Amino acid sequence: MSKGKTIVLGVTGSIAAHKAADLASLLAKAKCDVRVVMTADAQHFITPLPFKTLTRNPVVTNLYDEEEGWKPTHVRLADEADLLLIAPATANVIAKLANGISDDALTCIALALNPKAKILIASAMNGKMWQHPATQANVKTLKSRGAEFIGPDEGMLSCGYEGIGRLWPVEKIAERALKLLR
Repeated sequence: MSKGKTIVLGVTGSIAAHKAADLASLLAKAKCDVRVVMTADAQHFITPLPFKTLTRNPVVTNLYDEEEGWKPTHVRLADEADLLLIAPATANVIAKLANGISDDALTCIALALNPKAKILIASAMNGKMWQHPATQANVKTLKSRGAEFIGPDEGMLSCGYEGIGRLWPVEKIAERALKLLR
C-alpha cells in the first residue's frame, strides 16, 4: 500500500522530537522511503544519527546540505514527496508555514512542495501556545490550504502543566500518515 511512497518527515524543536525517531522507524518498517529534515532547534533535543540509522537515508539538517547532483536537496525532496509529515510541529514552524516564511530546509520544502503531496501536521507545544489566537489563526490558514492536523493530545506536558499540547501517539500518527498515502 505505502511501498515506495516518499515521506518527508520534518522534525522541529520540541521536547517531543525524540518520539519522531520511533515514528520514522514505524514508517520505514511500512516500506516507506522516509527522508528526515531536522530544524536547528530539533538538533538541541535529538541528533540526526538515529534517523539516519532507522531510515537508511541521509538526514537534512541545513538548507545548504547537498547530497549529489545539481538540484538543491530541498527542491528535490519537495518534488519527490508524497507526504510532508511534520512531527512534532512547534508553534514557530506552524506560524512560518502559515505565513510563507522559508528560512530553513523544512520551510523551503513546504513552500516548494509538489501540489499532489499531502501535508500532515502533528503539533506539540505548551497548551497556552496551542490555544493562543495567533496559533489558532495559523492552524485555520493551513487547514484552508489543505493541511491536516493530528493532535495535540492532552496529558502532562514537559513544562509541568496538565492539559492539551502533547504529541499525538506516534502509532496513531503513523497510521494516519499511511492512510493518507493509500
